[in-house]
Amino acid sequence: MGPIDVLMYEHRLIERMLKVLTVAAEHVKVEADGETFEKSIDFIRNFADKFHHAKEENELFPLIERKGIAKEGGPIGMMLQEHDVGRNYVKGMANSLRKYKTGDKSQTNIIFRNAMDYVNLLKEHIMKEDNILYPMGNRIISDQERSFLVQRFKEIDAKAAGVGVSEKYHNLVNELEKKFNISYK
Repeated sequence: MGPIDVLMYEHRLIERMLKVLTVAAEHVKVEADGETFEKSIDFIRNFADKFHHAKEENELFPLIERKGIAKEGGPIGMMLQEHDVGRNYVKGMANSLRKYKTGDKSQTNIIFRNAMDYVNLLKEHIMKEDNILYPMGNRIISDQERSFLVQRFKEIDAKAAGVGVSEKYHNLVNELEKKFNISYK
């Protein structure tokens, strides 16, 4: 499996969590399921951001930028900006959830809005990476660079496996899909 394949594989798990978050957001109109939102925020912060985005931001993007794909005013800069926007939505969701749990029931609309804004952003973001940026990068990196990225990703995965990141978050998504009767296909 090449480095782009690894990232796209991780996108599929992120998309599954986006479905869970969408269902949880629809339910928040009645009452917020604090546990599900906490688990979703944990997944986003630790799997999507620290694990997946770190591979992009620290490994793939700098390499393809050096190979000529523009950062400033280009697709890499756009992806980095979207990562930051997503982080802000998650921060807003977490802050509103904290307030909701202390009794401020007016926060449900803000939780819903941040959750859905994040879901919509990430759906488009993943589509752009899978169909535009990744293929561009794949065309310009050499086999040697692919091997280097695969090795770096394995090192990142091994470090994360030591604390059970991949298994933990796959299990979490499976658990939440069962909770909301979401089939993965």
